[in-house]
Amino acid sequence: MAPYRVSAFNTAKASENKIHDDATAQRFGFRGGFVGGVNVYAYMSHQPVQLWGRAWLERGTGEARFARPVYEGDIAEVSAVEDSSGLVLTVHSQGVLCVSGRAQLPAVVDPAPSLADFKQVPPRAERAAASETSLAVGDWLGMVPLTVTEAHHAQDLADLREADPIYLREGIVHAGTILRCCNWALTHNLILPAWIHMGSTVRNLGLARVGDTLNVRARVTRNYENKGHKWVELDALVVANETTPVIRAVHTAIYHPRQVA
Repeated sequence: MAPYRVSAFNTAKASENKIHDDATAQRFGFRGGFVGGVNVYAYMSHQPVQLWGRAWLERGTGEARFARPVYEGDIAEVSAVEDSSGLVLTVHSQGVLCVSGRAQLPAVVDPAPSLADFKQVPPRAERAAASETSLAVGDWLGMVPLTVTEAHHAQDLADLREADPIYLREGIVHAGTILRCCNWALTHNLILPAWIHMGSTVRNLGLARVGDTLNVRARVTRNYENKGHKWVELDALVVANETTPVIRAVHTAIYHPRQVA
């Protein structure tokens, strides 16, 4: 497929997560604030939708593993190469490989996970600093529910630089918007001064549409240290209207970079 090029846009400059702030990121040794990983995943979703259409949003799979940041204003070039099982996806920016992943449209679809297997909890009344204790394996995390209005939908599509007409024509919530709910499982419950989304493996289960209310049911499955960074892994189910599973994702992040004192 032809490469897909996006002028990357940092939507999180004012975020509590200072990895998106130029000064903090530069102090950590980077060129500037990161463009959010869920936004870059959104860029990567363009070609699967181009190839498979709505079917991919309903039942396809996607994966992104982040190796280097993408910076605002730089061109993120997404390459999609077909192989025997789907698309091999890469994102290069400024000549550097930033992200690798893939997308597939399975011929046989397993049943969707049961809602009963994912505990619904409200966000914590008081956020604590992210730690081994506050992100204990087995903990369940929720978020402040998001009702996707027409205005929110239009702003997201503009922010994600998404031009595929399917989202506006059919009122379908963007894949990147849905994955952002997995971030909120962390940020709505914990204090995270600087953290880094490192990867997601996503199974699409159904569509969310404008007017739907999104929520997440996420369980902490791993909490570990590697190379001085503290990592967390979530098994997350994003649900529309508390009735319809939309995605299941394994969502991985460095919640405490070694650069943080």
